[in-house]
Amino acid sequence: MDQNVSSKHVAELRVHREQTLLVAVLLALAGGYLEAYTWIVHGVFANAQTANLVFLWIHAMAGEWARAFHYVPPLMAFVLGVTTASWLRHFAGARAGRISILVEIGFLFLVGFLHNRFPAVAGTLGISFVAAMQTASFPRVEEWTYSSVMATSNLRQAIEGLFAVAAGRAGLRPFRQPRAFAAICAAFGVGASTGAYMTEQVPAWALAIPVMLLLIALLRCMEQGRDSRANSQSSV
Repeated sequence: MDQNVSSKHVAELRVHREQTLLVAVLLALAGGYLEAYTWIVHGVFANAQTANLVFLWIHAMAGEWARAFHYVPPLMAFVLGVTTASWLRHFAGARAGRISILVEIGFLFLVGFLHNRFPAVAGTLGISFVAAMQTASFPRVEEWTYSSVMATSNLRQAIEGLFAVAAGRAGLRPFRQPRAFAAICAAFGVGASTGAYMTEQVPAWALAIPVMLLLIALLRCMEQGRDSRANSQSSV
């Protein structure tokens, strides 16, 4: 019986290694922070590419080509980031998420270093790339899909979860889904407000906070990975 319990625990760790609510909240904090930072400093959205597409077509239809082109670089960086994350998943397997966080941290250091010399390139390209890698590398929290770099789909899932509870269609943990997505939405909002404040007050050091959040998320993923391997060896 103990072996069955241990095997079940190993399976849960394997499924949720990088899909825990704590990791999702940390990533949402970083996602909201970077969105506010990029909007304040560069006037574009690093995460919400829908808005960049809308602005692109609005200015293009008005014949304002210079203003329209302003939104092209973050879109291209987002495409490159998703492609890189997909490549990592294909070749690195279970390690892809942790490698992705390391790449994100490296790019944020690069953005901070280059910001004084090439602010437009560093901000729009670097942070859009980071956001794309994050959303593509961490698409799930527990048993649900989510986004750590935007709030719309998470808000929808929170509302749908509450409706399922009210309609009597929820599962064994009826409030788990709405609570999880409410926490993610709140984390994104807190990250955005903190990012706005820090960007205005200490712009030179503003990117230190998302780097710290990503480091904590990385350590959490690594701890769960070690727990999974230890339980796997003990169950043999």
